[in-house]
Amino acid sequence: MLDIQNLFSLQGKVALVTGAGTGMGKRFAYTLASAGAKVICGARRVEMVEKVAEEIRTAGGDAIGIKLDIGDNQSISNAFDIAERKYGIVDVLVNNAAQIDYAPFPMIEDEVWDNLINVNFSGTMRMSRECAKRLLVAEKPGSIINISSIVGIQTHKDVTCYGSLKAAVIQFTKQVAASLLTTGIRCNSIAPGYFITDMNKDFLEGPEGEKEIARLPLKRVGKVEELDGAVLLLASDASSFINGAVLPVDGGHVFLLPY
Repeated sequence: MLDIQNLFSLQGKVALVTGAGTGMGKRFAYTLASAGAKVICGARRVEMVEKVAEEIRTAGGDAIGIKLDIGDNQSISNAFDIAERKYGIVDVLVNNAAQIDYAPFPMIEDEVWDNLINVNFSGTMRMSRECAKRLLVAEKPGSIINISSIVGIQTHKDVTCYGSLKAAVIQFTKQVAASLLTTGIRCNSIAPGYFITDMNKDFLEGPEGEKEIARLPLKRVGKVEELDGAVLLLASDASSFINGAVLPVDGGHVFLLPY
């Protein structure tokens, strides 16, 4: 018989999750800890990730919360240093932190565009680069999981900046996978559909969001626990032969005609 439980086990793994204070990032941190990983919860609002880490420890997991600004190389280096002192080399990285803006394309301001690039794309690059460097020095395999979006696969009229950058994350994932192909470091992406988070709550619970949800095949948004299987698969050795993949978790949203 197959040892299914151990196939998805993260015992002995050290995972770092960005944007872990709320929403999907918080759920990813819980899920990885539940599978046995030691988890570093990172975000700019340190009080939020410290609370998440405390809840994980109360539930029997092992986690710490740290201040992390993915737009700052020194903050990133410090985060990996803290992780190594506490637990060891980070061998599972979940690049989840993101920001969104709903301005119509002609109204996008340079400052907003530059900030979204810094967080949604450059931050993912910086975190992935630091993780890969340290894994290579340690001669260890690892898994980098980039959180993209369904709007990185198909177009949507209201999120020009966000959708463009999430598409860039998908291509970045493939390029990193190709670059690190023979090193044992894998890079894959999850492309969630609509899940209510602090970032999109006002839109999805407003009149335009209700219209959007009515278009969806299942007529509902996703529940964060419906992401558990995807992140466990890509973080664990169960996906040892999966590299450069993009996994939509969207209830069939990808089959809709784009705007």
